[in-house]
Amino acid sequence: MSIGKLKAISLFSGVGGLDFGFEAAGYETRVALDFDAIACATMRLNRRWPVVEGAIEDISSAQLLKAAGLEIGEADVLIGGPPCQPFSKSGYWSKGDARRLDDPRADTLHQYLRVLRDARPQAFLLENVPGLAYQGKSEGVEVVRRGIERINSDVGANYSFEVKALNAASFGVPQLRERVFIVGSRDGTAFRFPKPTHFAPGSEEALAGRQTYRTVWDAFHDLKDVDPLGLEVKGKWSELLPSIPEGQNYLWHTDRGGGAPLFGWRRRYWNFLLKLSKEKPSWTVQAQPGPATGPFHWDNRRLSTNELCRIQTFPDGLVFDCSQSQVQKLVGNAVPSALAEVLAREMASQFFGVDEALSPPVLAPKSNAPPPPPATIRRVPAQYLHLIGSDSAHPGKGMGRSAIARTDNV
Repeated sequence: MSIGKLKAISLFSGVGGLDFGFEAAGYETRVALDFDAIACATMRLNRRWPVVEGAIEDISSAQLLKAAGLEIGEADVLIGGPPCQPFSKSGYWSKGDARRLDDPRADTLHQYLRVLRDARPQAFLLENVPGLAYQGKSEGVEVVRRGIERINSDVGANYSFEVKALNAASFGVPQLRERVFIVGSRDGTAFRFPKPTHFAPGSEEALAGRQTYRTVWDAFHDLKDVDPLGLEVKGKWSELLPSIPEGQNYLWHTDRGGGAPLFGWRRRYWNFLLKLSKEKPSWTVQAQPGPATGPFHWDNRRLSTNELCRIQTFPDGLVFDCSQSQVQKLVGNAVPSALAEVLAREMASQFFGVDEALSPPVLAPKSNAPPPPPATIRRVPAQYLHLIGSDSAHPGKGMGRSAIARTDNV
């Protein structure tokens, strides 16, 4: 079978992160759906996919199939990453109850299952945040599992169900970004998730000659000089960033770092004043970062549109007609396309008999020459020196200031 004939229905498409990966593997997006007007406009700027704009609960499965030019059962794959904020890290509550499923935003899982039931594609892929499958709090995964069982019972299908958390860096993406994937096939074929191809420097696999993680320098090395206009770091901490070395965050300025003890150890979020290193993958790109939320460029600025797209392994040449903050949101909410490409090729091979070696993956960057040395860091500006010794280390789990505040408010 020609992989180019495989037809995809895409839900919660965003700017197209999953779709770009499936496209690179040879699939055709027959319809893409999203409720965000800017995301839909951006997809239309860059691709000729039929785009349905609106909230999924307001759009019938019949409308989607009509837009795709498909009948029930004709789609080869349904793909999508339902936006499930209740299952994000911020929605991960410490008491271990199931209140996350009471959040109306969790209904996106049911909507995905509704389209799966009605369209009955040959296969499906559902992507989500790691919190969907946290140990002891896997209510989201169980919702999907039970939904698949009901679909099989009601329509006589035999959808399989395999779930796994994957780190994008383990598959050639220059970004440490973990996501959960649920994959299944209508005829019951069990999906075998691909094994990692890239490993952390110094790991047993790397020492044995396996490929190491792709770095930000691998992704950026051929980009031309970036105009910093509009990329300036703002806010009360902006002038402190140049005093932090590449690959470090605010922890540099604690009594356990190498700088001035301005902050208490682990008193802030990890990405507070976090700066990229040329020699490492990026940390997870945020969709809506605060003024001091990284990762920032080693040139002490925010990342450009092209840099954000390279970190997410989007194809080059995408056009955006929106603000930089809107670009950040679109890109930060997306799935790394090179990871989607790896999974798409495996699905084509395992479910459709397509030879995965027809052509090599194309979206992950190649390893490049060693990067230039890190820039020299600057002294701590005078306006921050009064903070020296003003804070203590975090006292431990459940005893931090925010935890105590929550307890006091109960």
